[in-house]
Amino acid sequence: MVDITDDLTIDTQLIEAAISEKTKVIFPVDIGGWPCNYNRINEIVRKKGIIEKFKAESEKQISLGRILVIADAAHSLGAKYHGSLVGSLTDITIFSLHAVKNITTAEGGAICICLPYPFDINDEYRLMKLYTLNGQNKDAYQKLKTGGWKYDILFPGLKVNLPDVCASIGLAQIRKYNSQILVDRKSVALRYQRNLKNYKFFQLPPLQDDNIESSYHLYALRINDISEIERDAIIDDVIQSGVSVNVHFIPLPMLTAFKKLGYDTNDYPIAYRNYSREISLPIYPQLSEAETDYICEVVISAYNKIIG
Repeated sequence: MVDITDDLTIDTQLIEAAISEKTKVIFPVDIGGWPCNYNRINEIVRKKGIIEKFKAESEKQISLGRILVIADAAHSLGAKYHGSLVGSLTDITIFSLHAVKNITTAEGGAICICLPYPFDINDEYRLMKLYTLNGQNKDAYQKLKTGGWKYDILFPGLKVNLPDVCASIGLAQIRKYNSQILVDRKSVALRYQRNLKNYKFFQLPPLQDDNIESSYHLYALRINDISEIERDAIIDDVIQSGVSVNVHFIPLPMLTAFKKLGYDTNDYPIAYRNYSREISLPIYPQLSEAETDYICEVVISAYNKIIG
């Protein structure tokens, strides 16, 4: 793992030094809907010196001939980056369709494949489909066809297939995502920006610039010059006023599973500094202007009460 920058995405200046002969994949993570610096990441994996360091250990790695880039775009469905949509920027992009995401199928997700030649996208898609159903070469529908009851298990797979009922829920939202859902989320985020921009103790999240536009998944507000304890006190006060807020995210080195692997929070000071003063405000299409204004008033009041 490497540290982040103040826009909460991976620090591309640290990536190259972290690459070794063991490196097979880079996993950049979009945060709150804001995409990573994909131009720089794609440049790094294609640099001559980095390619020379790459040691392929499978047929697919030999075919690619470099480090694979898999984007964790759980937050950024609909985000734009230098004129392109997230999902088309890296070899593989993975979206989440969890219950709290911009589009939901209750659980599950979607994978976008943009692998270069000589990969056949259809072949890779078929292989992924096999993995989702225990490595089985026929699904239930195919086995119901006349004479279709025979099937084979080609390899040990997983049971991660998305039910059709859940998929239909997601498809209904996709049809109105750009025209309605994303527009409504953006409206809430921009109202937060207008209400909070004149308070110097707030650091507002990046939402849009000349080259990038967020998917407005989170509104990650940061408060300047406070401690983690003070942030927690502000959260408690906000919650007592009837507003549910969250924190995104606890740095991985602070979690037990990663501590056991030897990771130390002190090695990731930017991640900790941003975590310790971050509060995620509610953002969803049904949030009214009056409710958005009230949330801002509550957060400002809590800051004044705790910090003074």
